[in-house]
Amino acid sequence: MNKPHLHALRKHEILRKKQLISLLFSSGIGVRGDFLKMVYADLRQESRSFPGIPAILFAVSKKTVPSAVRRNRIKRMMREAYRIERSSVIRSSSDEQDGAEAKRLCIVFLFTGRKKTLPELQAFREEIRRLMQGMRLS
Repeated sequence: MNKPHLHALRKHEILRKKQLISLLFSSGIGVRGDFLKMVYADLRQESRSFPGIPAILFAVSKKTVPSAVRRNRIKRMMREAYRIERSSVIRSSSDEQDGAEAKRLCIVFLFTGRKKTLPELQAFREEIRRLMQGMRLS
């Protein structure tokens, strides 16, 4: 049987519910970087969700990047950068939730860059690392 990849992004880690997404945008904390914006919040955990594992969403506006090919490329690069850099977030969120009521960290990464050239994967990694280290979980 195949062993799961260390940095794989599982299906249960993707934020999909419209209610949670709208609640996250209305009550979440936003942090702006050079070309990414991160919105995050601790939201009430559902009965079937996985504790200690953040729910994640990647978004690129059609207005910001009109080409679907480029939007998909940017989302792939954001996912890859997050996969590599997420181990620090999972550890810190699970350490802080030991005695707290059941909540789940939800994160949205929005691409806000307006330059014609796309940043490299290393730039995405550094930006995501910097944004995630600046999170203040309460």
